[in-house]
Amino acid sequence: MSSDLELPQNWHWETIDRLKASGRSIVSGPFGSNIGKRFFVEEGIPVIRGNNLSLGMERFNDGGFVFLTEEKAAEFKNCEAHPNDLLFTAAGTIGQVGIIPPRPRYSKYIISNKQLRARLDQARIQPLFAYYWLASPSMVAMIQNRNTGSTIPLINLSVLKSLPIPVPPMEEQDAIISVLSALDDRITLLRETNATLEAIAQALFKSWFVDFDPVHAKLQCLIPEGMDEATAALFPDSFEELGLVPRGWQSVTLGDVCKNNSVPFDFSKFEKVIFINTGDVFNGDFLHKNYSLKEGLPGQAKKAIFEDDILFSEIRPKNGRFAYVKFDARDYVVSTKFMVLRAINGIPPRYLYQVLRQTETIEYFNVIAESRSGTFPQITFDSVKNYKLLVPSNDCLNKYIESVSPIFSKIDLLNEQTKNLAAIRDTLLPRLISGQLRITDQEGVGS
Repeated sequence: MSSDLELPQNWHWETIDRLKASGRSIVSGPFGSNIGKRFFVEEGIPVIRGNNLSLGMERFNDGGFVFLTEEKAAEFKNCEAHPNDLLFTAAGTIGQVGIIPPRPRYSKYIISNKQLRARLDQARIQPLFAYYWLASPSMVAMIQNRNTGSTIPLINLSVLKSLPIPVPPMEEQDAIISVLSALDDRITLLRETNATLEAIAQALFKSWFVDFDPVHAKLQCLIPEGMDEATAALFPDSFEELGLVPRGWQSVTLGDVCKNNSVPFDFSKFEKVIFINTGDVFNGDFLHKNYSLKEGLPGQAKKAIFEDDILFSEIRPKNGRFAYVKFDARDYVVSTKFMVLRAINGIPPRYLYQVLRQTETIEYFNVIAESRSGTFPQITFDSVKNYKLLVPSNDCLNKYIESVSPIFSKIDLLNEQTKNLAAIRDTLLPRLISGQLRITDQEGVGS
C-alpha cells in the first residue's frame, strides 16, 4: 500500500513531514554515548526502547523500562515523548511502530538512541488513525524496504518524514478509529484477563515451591491457607539443609532435569514455514505465526521445535525472550540463538517452564551472561546447566499440574478468541484506512 493507491474523492495523500505539528516535532533519540547504561537508575524518567514497541499492532508496552534521573532527562528535552506521540524503531527491528496512550503510566518519557518520534498536527489528522496506517502490515513492509543500513537495519529522519499517509475527512477518521478501537479494546481485555490467569498460576508456584508456604504452615501445626487437608498432606512438615530444602525434596541442577534439544529442521517437508527469531517471543508469548517461503530465510533459521519444548534466548536473558510450546509446532523453525529446552527424568514440562521464568532464575542467567566476554550479554546451556533448583515429590508435582491445568486451558481458549478478533481487525484495517471500505454512519458500512 502506498501513495499510488487511488483514494476516495474526498481523501488526499500527505507525508508525515507535511502533517507534523509545529516546533521540533520529528526527532531522533539522543546520541548513544549520552544515554548509555551508566546513566540508568532504578526509578525516575522512563526510557523508551525497542521492547516497548512491536510489529504486532500492540500500541505500546508501558513497562519494562530503564530510567534516567530528572536532571539527566532534562538534558534531552527535545527527545521527550508525550500522549499521542508516534514512535518508531530506527535501528535493529525496524518497522516497529507505537503510540503513547492518552493516559500513560508516566507523565513523560525519553526515547532511546535507537528510536524516532513524530508529533502530528491533531487539527488535520488523528494520531491513532495515523498509527493504524503506519503499523499496518503493508506500511511495516514499506518501512523495512527503506532500510538504509548495511550490517544493522536502519531508518533515519528523512525516511520517516517521507512516509505517505492517506488523510480522510476528520469525521471519517473518527469513525474508522471507532471500529478498529472497539476490536482492539476487546483484544486488550482478553490479554489482560490472560495476564491475570498467568499471575495466578505463577503465584501458586511461588507459594508452593519458592516460599514453601504449606511447609511453613505445617511446621507451625497449621493447615496451609486456602488448601484442603488432602493437598496439605502432600507437603512435608519440616526442612533439612539449614531450612533451605523441604524434607524429602531433591536439590538438583538444571542439567539434571532438562536437555538442550538441538534438532535440525527438515526443510524438505515444507514449502512455507513459520520462522521464530529471538525477538518473536516475549514473556511466554509467540508474537506471530506468519508463514514465509523457506528460500531467503536467515542463516540462523535451523532448529526444529516440538510440543512441550521451552524456548529461551541465549542473548540478553533479562529481556524476557522465552516461551512454552503448547501446540503442534512441526512447521516452526527457530533461530540458533535459542536454547530449546526439553524436560527429562519425569519432570513435568510446565513445572520446568515455571522454574525458568522465575525472577531468581532469570537474574542468575543474567549474571552469567554479563560475566562472559563478547559483544553483548549471552549464555549457553553449558554455562547455566549447574543452576540449582528443587524437585518436590511426585505427588506434589502432580497436584500442581492438576491445579493449574484448568487455568492454562482457559488461557488457551482466550488466546484463540484473541487471535480470531485480531484476524477480523487485520482484515478490516487495510480496507478501512485506505478507503476501500467506507463507513457511512455509526450504524452501517458502505463501499
